[in-house]
Amino acid sequence: MHPASPPDLLRAIMDAYRQGRLMDAEGLCRRLLQQDAAHVGGLFMLAVLRMAVGDDDAAAHLFRRTLVLSPAIADAYGNLAAIRQRQGAVTEAARLLDHALALSPDNAGWRASRALLRPDGAAATGDCRRALVRAPGLSAAWRAMGHARRQAGDAAGAATAFDRAHRTDPAFPLTQDESFTCKLLAADWRDYDGQRQRLLTRIDQGGPALPLLTQWIGASPAQQRRAAERVWKHQGQALSPVSPAPRRWGGKDDGRLTIAYLSADFHEHATAYLIAELFEQHDRQGFRVLAGSYGREDGSAIRQRIQGAVDRFHDLTRMGNTEVAAWAAAEHVDILVDLKGYTAGGRLDLLSRRLAPIQVAYLGYPGTMGGGVLDYLIGDPVVSPADHQAFYHEKLAILPDCYQVNDRKRPLPTTMPDRAALSLPDRGFVFGALHTPQKLNPALFALWMRLLRAVPDSCLWLYDPHGAATGNLREAARQAGVNPARLAFAGPAPLPVHLARYRAIDLCLDSFPYTGHTTTSDALWMGAPVVAMLGDGFAARVSASLLRAVGLPNLITADAAGYEALALALARDPPRLASLRQHLEQARPTAPLFDTPRFTAHLEEAYRMMWGRHRAGLPPDTLTVPPRA
Repeated sequence: MHPASPPDLLRAIMDAYRQGRLMDAEGLCRRLLQQDAAHVGGLFMLAVLRMAVGDDDAAAHLFRRTLVLSPAIADAYGNLAAIRQRQGAVTEAARLLDHALALSPDNAGWRASRALLRPDGAAATGDCRRALVRAPGLSAAWRAMGHARRQAGDAAGAATAFDRAHRTDPAFPLTQDESFTCKLLAADWRDYDGQRQRLLTRIDQGGPALPLLTQWIGASPAQQRRAAERVWKHQGQALSPVSPAPRRWGGKDDGRLTIAYLSADFHEHATAYLIAELFEQHDRQGFRVLAGSYGREDGSAIRQRIQGAVDRFHDLTRMGNTEVAAWAAAEHVDILVDLKGYTAGGRLDLLSRRLAPIQVAYLGYPGTMGGGVLDYLIGDPVVSPADHQAFYHEKLAILPDCYQVNDRKRPLPTTMPDRAALSLPDRGFVFGALHTPQKLNPALFALWMRLLRAVPDSCLWLYDPHGAATGNLREAARQAGVNPARLAFAGPAPLPVHLARYRAIDLCLDSFPYTGHTTTSDALWMGAPVVAMLGDGFAARVSASLLRAVGLPNLITADAAGYEALALALARDPPRLASLRQHLEQARPTAPLFDTPRFTAHLEEAYRMMWGRHRAGLPPDTLTVPPRA
């Protein structure tokens, strides 16, 4: 019997593939390639089959071989782009999509994918419009439009696009969450309670939800964990397979632990401003410190400072997860510290590759990832007490003072800017709440309006980076019986200018249930008292932790009634407010919150405790770091 010819085998491969018989199709592909190792159709179909079973590395290799032999196959570029985007190599993915679209400009799916990789919101919007002309019912294009409009600062337009995405594909509920998020960015609280309840019901019924959104709306810690577990199951487990990193000790080891910090935020970003001095303070006799950046290069002073503070700074932006895994192995990384989690730009694909024997969650995301890729989460006795361990997939590493690192070298403006230049009234009491709008909600805003009514000669200073929330917040004030002119708004500003604004605030009002993080520590650094509530989950307890770490636990309240009463009492008691300011000015040099060397010593002890368990062959467990003498 004569062997089947290549054309016959290729037809058989296609028939098996269309019928879902993937193993049969792969066997036929391999028979074809035994006859002709350079058969373009055989290489392409074997790549498609490897991609279908999640073997991205093999599929990418085969697509590249296909394109070497036949560089005009649009589907090979498109499929390879999808793999490289999934692997985090977004620069390469964008280039591959450009090739695919040059060959097939009417492919709406590729056009939508290209939009997601555009750094410019206007260009991304143009891609989405072209995709929607060709396929007005394509959910992926509407979702890409939502991301493009949000990137451009149009929160309302983004919400509308995400709503269209959900209507065209109701089976993907996270588009509802993306719409809800954008409405929060615009302070559009129409049907807030209904949307919140639908999201919580979905979690209780076993559905996924955007993890950060669950914290903004105050889901219980148990619900937050369930939502994160569902997202990890649907997203994280679909990524490249986990490959455990080997243990490393003895041999050429110089006794130092290699710590690699990974983030997209080593530029002008709150994370960079908080963490810069930690890199400078690390004990180089015990630790070798690396920074892996997969975010933008902005040439800023803070990025240059971080680059100079670490032993090695690595730009990972053009590397996929396989290449980053090779980098981590070559650097012999012992402990990987992820600074992103479920925040914008986070790289689940890297965490899923198990880049180091120990992987740690820190600073960027205040909650659990819900999957097995991170061993520990850095917390403290307030944000993550030991009896909260059940709410975290990771084991808690509890620092003694405060989980948040701070930079003693950050600017400390001493003069108050001109109030008129800040759009503040010439006189009167200033309540400040410089939180991003998604941290606000109707109940909290109603409380703030009651404070304004109770303190007639007062105003409320808010933060609205894109101007998307200003109109809705002014209307909410009017409906609450407050003159909208008593609201003032700040926008983005360089760090020294931003910090100086706190000199004009008499009393800061914390957000809730997602409390202030950098917002609160900035206020305390500048001597501005903050009234806060203590909630249930990590994000609802951060301000309480910060206040405890500057010796002001008396500004932490147990509920909304206590918060409102304390804020009102302070607004009516200037001498007490002055005493609080004086306390903050005097405590700044010694308070644990701003004692970066002390914090660094505690964090390093946590790393040693983690490594000691690992080296002893013990699994991760809840750790409590003793306070430094």
